[in-house]
Amino acid sequence: MASRSARSRVLLFTSCPYEGGAGADTRLAASIADCMPDRDFLWFTRWPSRGSRGPTRGKGIPIVSRDGAPHVPERLQVALAGGVLARRTDLVHAVLTIGGTYPLFSRLRRGLLGGGPVIHTVPGVMDAGLLERARPLGTTVALSEATAGQLRSAGFGDVRVIPPTIPLDRWPWRPRTTGSPPVVLFAGHHDPQGGAREAVTAAAEAHRRGARFRLVLAMRARPGQDERALEAELRTLAAREGLPEVDVQGHVPDMPGLLGATDVLLFPPRQLGGKADVPFVVLEALATGRPVILSDLPQFAGLGDAASRAPVGDRHRTGELLARLLERPRQWEMQARLGRATVEELFGPDRFRAQYERLYKEALA
Repeated sequence: MASRSARSRVLLFTSCPYEGGAGADTRLAASIADCMPDRDFLWFTRWPSRGSRGPTRGKGIPIVSRDGAPHVPERLQVALAGGVLARRTDLVHAVLTIGGTYPLFSRLRRGLLGGGPVIHTVPGVMDAGLLERARPLGTTVALSEATAGQLRSAGFGDVRVIPPTIPLDRWPWRPRTTGSPPVVLFAGHHDPQGGAREAVTAAAEAHRRGARFRLVLAMRARPGQDERALEAELRTLAAREGLPEVDVQGHVPDMPGLLGATDVLLFPPRQLGGKADVPFVVLEALATGRPVILSDLPQFAGLGDAASRAPVGDRHRTGELLARLLERPRQWEMQARLGRATVEELFGPDRFRAQYERLYKEALA
């Protein structure tokens, strides 16, 4: 093990290469590495390389991967490499969503990760039923009080809450565009409870109330999903609901540009299903100065009044909130400024860094 008097070495343990940056796990790992330059990180990188850059300090450990996603081969390589590297570093920082394979992984923790200190940041929990068979890896970090309560109730013991962060310099405040019609954006996955269908039906309700806008659905497919068929289903639903202007897109390479051209982010999932407790797109929209409408899930409570919330599955209330924001410029401006201020205060990188630095010092003491 490396000397504790030297710069500490930390293994960022994720289920796929660092460059699989579309997921919450790798996005959070990137935030941790970027905010803590005084640590030497080891992270998993994609091979063959596609020119992506990892943390500025430390070393990338190559993992053979076709697309960077956490397929079974990637997970097996990560487990094997992690078992070796965990014994050569001072601290393992696992950034893993609690999904279907986590209970088994947690029971093999000592054999895979050794007996050294482990911090486990939990972006989200795919199914609360999994917690009955799961065990903590070490000190656990949740992104919200709601998930922290779930984990404590499941016997995880020492659970801290550290909300996520985003680089505010990449997501500056932008004045509202003057385009016509206004743009309402949903960005997420094709998950059954992920909110895309709810966004369409709520937008249709706002349209029936007289609001005029263009709905953009920026969708990302999961491995194994038929993306074309799922996009066609959304277009069919929009037509059936009478929405005249709907644009269904796949992966968006320029998300800052899309949010800058957006007027309102509409994100009404029934369940988060493993997405980060505070999805990054929500923070990015608030930072950009775009009002956000959410379903009233307990994980969103930490946003306070920065986002508008409607009961889960209530298309009428969600549509009403959308119509009001589009029709009332002063309310739009107030929500936009409150959103930016909330991200700066509660989700800024300085606060994030300070909380993790304290946790690292405690773990390495």
